[in-house]
Amino acid sequence: MKRIFAIAALALSALLVMASAASAAVGAGTYTPTSGSFNSANAPGSSHLTSGTVQCVVNANHDVNCSSYVLGGVGHTNADVSLTANYSATIDCTNHGGSLVESHTSTFADHSDATVASTKNGQLSVPAQSVSGFSAPQVCPNPNWTPSIRGGVVTLESFTYTLTFRGFSSPYITIQQP
Repeated sequence: MKRIFAIAALALSALLVMASAASAAVGAGTYTPTSGSFNSANAPGSSHLTSGTVQCVVNANHDVNCSSYVLGGVGHTNADVSLTANYSATIDCTNHGGSLVESHTSTFADHSDATVASTKNGQLSVPAQSVSGFSAPQVCPNPNWTPSIRGGVVTLESFTYTLTFRGFSSPYITIQQP
């Protein structure tokens, strides 16, 4: 009887751990800056959004696409834009004969970076940035095996989008989930 209760308690604990891990994942949707996303102390004096929308969209297959926009009042200050997404997935490894030899859970990241030069009139045209879990390199324990992401099991654990002006140590814009 004690053994049954111990097994039931272990199963319930495993279920709770899986539920809490699943709730930490980033779901499909549109993510916009929060009240603390813009830090004016990390930008040229009169920086402001001129056109477009600062946002990142996560689609159903967990790609992250952050929109283009224009900042004004930046003078001749360039900026670095960065988007990094952290994923987890089950990786299947097949041999040259096409047989599945090993599966494992792996974490990996994809990133996109750009340097944006200010144009005349103090404008900064920030290009769109995109990442995908399917673009990130995968590995198998044996380099002769071919890795592939098992369909339907990619999880977007988190992403961070930043715009940092040159000469400033911290980002002016940050969108981070979770």
